[in-house]
Amino acid sequence: MAGLSLPQRFDHSHTLAAAELTDGNRLIVILIGAVALAALVVAAVLVRQVLAAGEGTDSMKKIAAAVQEGANAYLARQLRTLAVFAVVVFFLLMLLPADDWNQRIGRSLFFLIGAAFSAATGYIGMWLAVRSNVRVAAAAREATPGEGEAPKDLTTVSHRAMKIAFRTGGVVGMFTVGLGLLGASTVVLVYAADAPKVLEGFGLGAALIAMFMRVGGGIFTKAADVGADLVGKVEQGIPEDDPRNAATIADNVGDNVGDCAGMAADLFESYAVTLVAALILGKVAFGDAGLAFPLIVPAIGVVTAMIGIFAVAPRRSDRSGMSAINRGFFLSAVISLVLVAAAVYAYLPSSYADLDGVTDSAISGKDGDPRLLALIAVAIGIVMAALIQQLTGYFTETSRRPVRDIGKSSLTGPATVVLAGISLGLESAVYTAVLIGLGVYGAFLLGGTSIMLALFAVALAGTGLLTTVGVIVAMDTFGPVSDNAQGIAEMSGDVEGAGAQVLTDLDAVGNTTKAITKGIAIATAVLAAAALFGSYRDAIVSAADDVGESVSGKDAPLNLLMDISQPNNLVGLIAGAAVVFLFSGLAINAVSRSAGAVVYEVRRQFREKPGIMDHTETPEYGRVVDICTKDALRELATPGLLAVMAPIAVGFTLGVGALGAYLAGAIGTGTLMAVFLANSGGAWDNAKKLVEDGHHGGKGSEAHEATVIGDTVGDPFKDTAGPAINPLLKVMNLVALLIAPAVVKFSYGEDASAGVRALIAVVSLLVIVGAVYVSKRRGIAMEDGEETAGGGPDRPARSAGAAPVP
Repeated sequence: MAGLSLPQRFDHSHTLAAAELTDGNRLIVILIGAVALAALVVAAVLVRQVLAAGEGTDSMKKIAAAVQEGANAYLARQLRTLAVFAVVVFFLLMLLPADDWNQRIGRSLFFLIGAAFSAATGYIGMWLAVRSNVRVAAAAREATPGEGEAPKDLTTVSHRAMKIAFRTGGVVGMFTVGLGLLGASTVVLVYAADAPKVLEGFGLGAALIAMFMRVGGGIFTKAADVGADLVGKVEQGIPEDDPRNAATIADNVGDNVGDCAGMAADLFESYAVTLVAALILGKVAFGDAGLAFPLIVPAIGVVTAMIGIFAVAPRRSDRSGMSAINRGFFLSAVISLVLVAAAVYAYLPSSYADLDGVTDSAISGKDGDPRLLALIAVAIGIVMAALIQQLTGYFTETSRRPVRDIGKSSLTGPATVVLAGISLGLESAVYTAVLIGLGVYGAFLLGGTSIMLALFAVALAGTGLLTTVGVIVAMDTFGPVSDNAQGIAEMSGDVEGAGAQVLTDLDAVGNTTKAITKGIAIATAVLAAAALFGSYRDAIVSAADDVGESVSGKDAPLNLLMDISQPNNLVGLIAGAAVVFLFSGLAINAVSRSAGAVVYEVRRQFREKPGIMDHTETPEYGRVVDICTKDALRELATPGLLAVMAPIAVGFTLGVGALGAYLAGAIGTGTLMAVFLANSGGAWDNAKKLVEDGHHGGKGSEAHEATVIGDTVGDPFKDTAGPAINPLLKVMNLVALLIAPAVVKFSYGEDASAGVRALIAVVSLLVIVGAVYVSKRRGIAMEDGEETAGGGPDRPARSAGAAPVP
C-alpha cells in the first residue's frame, strides 16, 4: 500500500484474492459442521435424561409451573422487543461499505441468524432449567425418608440431584458450541474467502442479543432478589424463599431469565465473536489454512465437552460437588490439548513458506514452525481457563479464606461486610487482569516481527479457551438450577431435614460455579476483544488502500492508530474507559429503581393483607413478576444505545486513531471492572451462605442481617453490570470494525467530508445524551401507577423478631 511505511506493510487487496477455500479444506469444514450437528444430537439425548426424572409432589409441581409461566412470558416479551431492533439493524448494515452486494446481503442475513442462534441458546437454557429445577428438588427429597421407610443413603441422593442439575447445564453447553460452530462453518462453506466479512454480521447479531438478554435478564433477576431479601429477610424476618413473600416467584423466574438465558447467550456470542476474529486474522496470517484451522480447534472442544459433561459423576471420596465438577473440567481441558496437538501436526505445514495463500512477506519469509506457534497459542488459552477457574474459586468459595474473612466481618455490621467485599473484588481484579494480560502478551510474542501473525496467535488463544466452553456453560447453568430447586423446596415445604441440606450444599457449589464461569467469560471477552482489535487494524489497512496516495505519511490512518501521543487518541482512550463506568452505573441504577418498586409492592401486600403472615391469605405473585418484566424491558434501550452509538460518535468525531484508543481504554477498564463486580458479588453471596450454615451466629442473627445486606449490594454487581460488560466490549469492537471503512472514507481522499462526519457524530451524541437523560429521569414505580425518586409509602410495622430496616 502506497505511503504506509511500516514493517508490517502488506498489500491487503492481494491478500483477499490469494486466500481461498480449497477442496480439502471444504471437506474439513463439512466434517466440522457434522460435529456441530452431533453436539445438538447429544443435547437432545441429555434433555430426555433430565425430563425422565420425577417432579415430586403436587405442591412442588404447582410452584414450578408458576416459575415456568413467568419465565416464558418475560422472554417472549423481550424477544418481541428485540425483534424490532434486529430488523432495523438488518437494514442499517446494508448501508455500510463492503466489497460487493453479495457481502452486504450475507452480512445482514447472518446478522439475523447470529441473533436468532443467540436468542435460541438463551431460550433453550431457560426452557429446560425451569423444568429441571423441580426435578432436582424431587431428587433431594428422597434423602428424607417417609413414615416407616428406611433412611436413604445421603451420598447417593446428593449425587443423583447433582447429576440432574449438571446434565441440564450440559444441554445448554451443547447448544452453545453446536450452534456457534454450525453458524461459523456454514458461513465459511457458503462464502469461502468472503466468510470473514460476512461473519462480522453473525458476530454482531450474537453479541447484541446477548447484551440485551444479559442486561434485561440481570435487571429482572436482581430487582426481584434484592426486593425479596430487603422486605422478606430483613424487614419481616422470614426465610429467603418463604411462600409468604410476594417476590419469591419473581426471584425464581429471574434466576432463569438472568443466569440461564443471559449467560448462555453471553457465552454463545463469545464463541461466535472469537471465531469471527480468528477467521479474519487467520485468512491473512495462515492463508488457505486460516479459513479452516480456527474451526478445527473449537470442533475438538465440542468432542471434549461431551466427555467432560459425562465425566461429572460424583464419587464418595469427593470432598464436595466442586470436586466432581473440577474433575470434568480438567479432564476436558487435558484431552483438548492432546487432540489439538495431534490436529496441529496433522494439518499444518512445518514452515511458514509452505502456507498457501499468504502474500505478506513478513509471514511467508519468517523462520520457524507455524505448528509450534499454533499449539502454544491454543495451549495458552486452555491453561488460562484452568488458572482463572482456580483463581476465581479461591476468592469466592466458602471454604477459602477470603469468603471466610467476609463472614467474620459480619460480626461488626453491614458496613464492614460491604468494605471487605469491595476490597476483595478490587484485589482479585488485579490478579485476574495480570493473568489475562500475560496470556495475551505471551500469545502476541509468538508472532515475532509480524503484527498480523501475533494478533492471530491471540485469536488462537481465544479458540483454545473455547475448547472448555461446553463444560463452562454446564457449570454456569448448574448454579441457577440448584438455586431454584432450593427455592421450590422451601416454598412447598415438602423437602426437610437431610433433603434440605442436600439442596443447600448444591446451592453453595452453584454460587461458586457461577462465579468461576463469570471469570472465564471475562477472559473470553478480553481475548475476543483483543483479537477483534487486530481485525480493526486490518480493516483500516483495507480501507486506506481504497483511498490511495492521499493517506500516506504521518497522517496515515494506521500511523495515527499507533500514536497515543496524539491528543485526540488520548481523549478516545479516556472515553472508552468512561463508557464502561457509565454502562455499569446505568445497569446498577436500573436494578436499584426496579428493586425499589418491588420493595414498595411487597410492603403493600404485607400491609393490606395481614393474613399473609399466618397463611390465611395468599400473596399476589403475578404483580411482582409484572413489575420486574416492565422495568427490565424499559431499561434495555439506554445501555444498548450507549454500546452502539458511543463508538460511532468517537470514530466520526475524532477519527480512526481515537476510535482504536477508545477500544483499548474500554478493554482495559472493562476487564478490571467486570472481575471486580463479579468476584465481589460472588464473595458476598457465599459469605451469606456461610453465616446461614451456622457460622458467626447463623440465621436470624445480626451477622446474618449484615451479610444479607452485603449480598443485596453484590446482586447487581455479579449478575447484572459485571456480566453485561462482556458483550458490551464485543459489541463496541464489532461496531468499530464495521464503521472503520466509512470513517476512513469520509476522512481521506476524494470522498472526505467534514460535514458528513459532523452530522453522524452529532446525531450519535444526541441519541446517547437523550437516552441517558431519559434513564436518569425515571423514578421508582409505586402502586397505582405513581412514581417517586425517593420516599414512598409508610413502612409496615415489623413482625415480631424481624430485623431492623436498613
